[in-house]
Formats: sequence, structure tokens, C-alpha cells
Amino acid sequence: MMMEKKPAAADRPDAPGNQDREINSAVRRRTLKSFLWFGAASLVPVGVWRWVRAQPPEEGLPRPFRRVLDANAALTQALVGPARLVPTFPVSKAVRQPRVNGSIGLPDDNFDVSAWKLRVENATSPGRRPTVREFTLDDLKALPRTELVFEFKCIEGWSQIQHWGGAKFSDFAAKYGLGTRSGKGPDLNHPGDLMPYVGMRTPDGAYYVGLDMPSALHPQTLLCYELNGVPLPPPHGAPLRLVIPVKYGVKSLKRIGTLQFSDTRPPDYWAERGYDYSVGL
Repeated sequence: MMMEKKPAAADRPDAPGNQDREINSAVRRRTLKSFLWFGAASLVPVGVWRWVRAQPPEEGLPRPFRRVLDANAALTQALVGPARLVPTFPVSKAVRQPRVNGSIGLPDDNFDVSAWKLRVENATSPGRRPTVREFTLDDLKALPRTELVFEFKCIEGWSQIQHWGGAKFSDFAAKYGLGTRSGKGPDLNHPGDLMPYVGMRTPDGAYYVGLDMPSALHPQTLLCYELNGVPLPPPHGAPLRLVIPVKYGVKSLKRIGTLQFSDTRPPDYWAERGYDYSVGL
């Protein structure tokens, strides 16, 4: 009797290397289709182009363009889920002087870190005024501390291996029952109880980002108060910033002042200026 041979771990469809190849293949197909689409767009009559440009704006772009970007974002979101982790590295691989990039929302004043508090607005149902809670840095530090060494990627094209420390966003939401209608900890297996979006903004409101809840609850999304094992420096967003490895750096908001959970997609600084709302890797 012949016994059926079990596939080796590396041959299984869910093996990490095979997942990477499958995702990269899908991205290549999507990129090729995008090039073909834009090539075809060059042949569109001038009248049609003018019609597209004349459509009502939606988050900084004519509506047809925004719909194309949203479709691409939906595909990216389908490929990157909670089980998909970005590669991590030993601490020795991290740069000692991480690059500072972007200062919107970080005015050149003497920000009083000791007086900082995190304001959280949680709207449990549409049309209902959100409940408001405030948290101190000590509240965040009381949660399990997590370190993450990964390749931080900027949408401008550069990347660095950086070493961050803080609390998982998911641990914070679970501890205080945030982002749900029931007031219980969030659970991706019960999407009906989840608020679909979370928005963040700096204390002065100058910079702001919007996230879908699955990305916010990703196990590698951190609320960081340390960089290279020491308290977060002001240029990197002291006292608390977001680090979300499954997105480009524009989503990793520095100096979080307010968190807002909601049913409607929150505003996003760069999406309003024509970028993809998701900017997922």
C-alpha cells in the first residue's frame, strides 16, 4: 500500500515564503494592469479627459481617480491581514540615528511633554455623541511592553531598519474597551461590534491620518514611547506616536493628541492631497 506523502512545510500554500510569492505576484499583476490602464488612458479622447477632470472632487482628486485608488486600496487590504507579519530583525541591525522626516504637527515650540494626555473619542453608534476619555503616558506604560525592529519604509523611496518600543494598539483597545459598540475589547471575529475606522491627529490638529480598524488592530501596530530603548525624542513625536509597519511612514503619525473611533472614514492629510488613502505596503 502506498502512503500519501505529506507536503513539506515549505510546500504548503500558507508557508511564509509562499505567501510572499503569492502576494508579490498579485502586486505585479496589479501594477501591470495599472500601466496598461494608464497607457490606454493616453488614447482617451480629449473630451472624455475633460469630463473626468470636471467631476466633483473627492478627497483631493476627481471622483473617478479616487475610485480607482480606493479599488487598489481594497485589493491591498485583502492581501494584508492579521496573519501577514512584516519581517523583523535583531536589534543589532537597527540604525543608531533614525532619519527624521516630516515635522507637520510638531511646531517649533516648547511642547510640555509632562502635561500631555491622550484624548480618546469613542462613538458607539451612528449619530450618538462620542464618549471622551483621557489617558496619561503612565497608562500606556502599564500595558505589556513590546519591542519591534523592522524596515520602516517612506513613500519617498527610502527605508531604514529601526528599533521601536511601546504598547500594542490592540492591547490598548482591549484593556479599555475601545473601538467597539459593546464596550468590550475589539475582536476581528465579531466585525459587527467593531467601529470600522479610527482617526488620529496631532495636538494642534495640523496633521491627521485615518485607518481601517483591521490595520489598527494588526499585531505589529504600536503606540510607541521609545526609540532605540530610550524615551521618544521630540523630532520623532514625543511623547507618543504611532508605528504601523503594514503602511508607509506617512500613516505613522507623530505626537498623537486625539484618537477617534467612528463609523465614517476619517479625514487623512495626504489622501486630501491626492494620495491613496490606504498607502499599504
